[in-house]
Amino acid sequence: MNETRVPEDLGGSGPFVGRSVPRLEDLALLTGAGRYLDDIHLPDILHCAFVRSPVAHARIERIDVDAARAMEGVHAVLLLADLMPMLTSGRMPLGASPVAGETRSTPFVLSNHEVAYVGEPIALVVACSRYVAEDAVARVDIEFTPLPVACDARAAMKADAPLVRSEIASNVLSTFHVGFGDVDAAFGGAAHIFSDVLSQHRGCGHSMEGRGVLAEIRPGDDLCVWSSTQMPHDLYYMLQTMLGMDANALRVITPDVGGGFGPKYCLYPEEVAIPAASRLLKRNLKWVEDRRETFISSIQERDQYWTVEVAVDAQARLLGIRGNLVHDQGAYAPKPVNLPYNGATAMSGPYLLPAYSMDVHVVHTNKVPVSSVRGAGYPQAVFAMERTMDLIAARLGLDRAEVRRRNLIKPEMMPYTKKLKTRSGASMVYDSGDYPASQAEALAAAGWDDFPERQKRALAEGRYIGIGMANAVKGTGRGPFESGIVRVGQNGKVSVFTGATAMGQGLATALAQICADELGLAPEDVTVIAGDTSTTPLGLGGFASRQMVTAGSSVHLAAREVAAKTLKAASALLDVPAEQLELRQGHVHVKGGNRNLALGEIARLLRGAPGYAFPAGVDPGLEASVQWRTDALTYANACHVVEVEVEPALGHVEITRYVALNDSGRMINPMMVEGQIHGGIVHGIGNALYELMGYDDTGQPVTTTFQEYLLVTATELPRLETIHRETPAPNNPIGAKGVGETGTIPAAAAIISAIENALAPFDIRISQTPIPPEALFRLVEAARHAHAP
Repeated sequence: MNETRVPEDLGGSGPFVGRSVPRLEDLALLTGAGRYLDDIHLPDILHCAFVRSPVAHARIERIDVDAARAMEGVHAVLLLADLMPMLTSGRMPLGASPVAGETRSTPFVLSNHEVAYVGEPIALVVACSRYVAEDAVARVDIEFTPLPVACDARAAMKADAPLVRSEIASNVLSTFHVGFGDVDAAFGGAAHIFSDVLSQHRGCGHSMEGRGVLAEIRPGDDLCVWSSTQMPHDLYYMLQTMLGMDANALRVITPDVGGGFGPKYCLYPEEVAIPAASRLLKRNLKWVEDRRETFISSIQERDQYWTVEVAVDAQARLLGIRGNLVHDQGAYAPKPVNLPYNGATAMSGPYLLPAYSMDVHVVHTNKVPVSSVRGAGYPQAVFAMERTMDLIAARLGLDRAEVRRRNLIKPEMMPYTKKLKTRSGASMVYDSGDYPASQAEALAAAGWDDFPERQKRALAEGRYIGIGMANAVKGTGRGPFESGIVRVGQNGKVSVFTGATAMGQGLATALAQICADELGLAPEDVTVIAGDTSTTPLGLGGFASRQMVTAGSSVHLAAREVAAKTLKAASALLDVPAEQLELRQGHVHVKGGNRNLALGEIARLLRGAPGYAFPAGVDPGLEASVQWRTDALTYANACHVVEVEVEPALGHVEITRYVALNDSGRMINPMMVEGQIHGGIVHGIGNALYELMGYDDTGQPVTTTFQEYLLVTATELPRLETIHRETPAPNNPIGAKGVGETGTIPAAAAIISAIENALAPFDIRISQTPIPPEALFRLVEAARHAHAP
């Protein structure tokens, strides 16, 4: 349960929305008083570790757990058969889906016949300590029969490819077509046609604290599950079904979360196995993911291969795009497969595109399953589109910014309806924004027009510098709802309860600001409680840059309803018309007078008491609950401009300047918006240059520590310059747009554009991400040899 209070008097008075209010969460976190999953200690607790598959694909012939069970300190070694009395199914349901029943896409709670990727859980060890549990894991003896492995999605989709799992008839999970307009006519009448083949390799989320689950047995066989998840309510509903429990006997709490980034959006086998084992053994159990487990068991993203062909007229205006997209789904699909759909439908971004055709193939491989990692398909789409725009400019000898300017959607066309649908079936409507002005402002701030002269001088000195850019549009605020409950206590303090999930992004601060403005309070007088199914009956959680729009709107409306009820009650109690009253500093004041009532006093009166009069025309209680509904997305946009210096002989890239313009609608807290943009950019830099989740031909992961898998550190970062535009979203009551992902989405495309520009003398085309030093070195050397006399 994330319960946060402001550490100091902010001073001043509202409005607080739009101000950089210091984060209410920070005092506890910075002084070590945060409560992450591994900080939760319960009496008489046992610790868990999982036996995981060491091979990518094999049939399980025999599992011998006797030696492990015989170890001192080991309480149990459990297989799927041992857990089945506690489960309604041995297979995970399709996460975040209202569709009942099993699917052959989802993983097993524990695998008992066949394993399909390195890291798949097979058995659960319960011991007095994690150390003993890990030692016992090594004593479990499993006999495997190796089976053929499919690692490359392009090869795995062929008819003669080995099956990723013996239970499926084909590695192709699904195929679909996304498109509109007359593509054949567009290409038939084109002045120019260009093509490219793009690859985007997979990477991980890597939160500060990995996943973790703690199951607590309470009196009456009730169960409380603590999980480091972005989706506590989804886990709550799933556990009800999987454990066959009454809703009133189950509680799910999300403690402080050291980052989510998408991997904690999924529901995992461990989140079922630990509670099931806890109920079986009647003991409190804890499991916390170690870093190697993050690499081999938390979901990954961005393994995609695009073949793109673009048709343009003589003025470089887009006529049509067609192509194929192969999406590597990994061994299972724990959630509905949304990433390739997001990518295929988002490709056109902020540009006018008359015709489009994309054939999408979702393919299983013997790798870790795939789902969202900060962007959920949008970074792939932007990379494909922005690389295509650069290709047009290069082939036609035009300025890259000019090609984009000619194709951007004009502000007078807003709201702009795309000829595509969202996953919910709603039309894709860009609700607001000025894309040409955003690009122009970012380019001017970055000195785009002056750069060619600087580049020329640098080249004369033997230095290779480059500049790149990328535009992006991101659908945010995904519905269908989020909950907001506002309640005034008898001490005059206000509590906000929400189904949204705090993941380090400052949720409590922003919601407190919104609530405080409506009730005439300071944010310090508002306590925000998120991620607890016992306090909020309905909720969806954190994903898709949604919570500020959805939870913020619900809290805004609920607080406004409480304010109206407060004034109505005070009007009756003071015998003063409501329009002559105002809420200020925790009291209802008579305008121009000195009479007032404290919020706590009104709350006390509205609780009611037998034999005492109740204010006429006012319902009991001083609280309101709102689940603001929406099916439409609100679209944020960004333009990033990057400068780099490249050392061709080493393949080394240094980012020397980064300018990011972001339009996330009305900013509730500009400081936190900037922090989210910076964090997103850092994630995008990793996607472009460093983070590569490698596998060999047998499906063995080869980057399972931070020695091989590189994360961005402070020494790789330039000063990040941010420009904020505020185009209020017209379709939600607070005018906000999401910001959590927009910093990441255009970053890799802009960086690769800059690197390619720096190496223009070598005539290099970069069609992959990430581009580590060795890959860049090989490109340069190949170009040198190709142009050698």
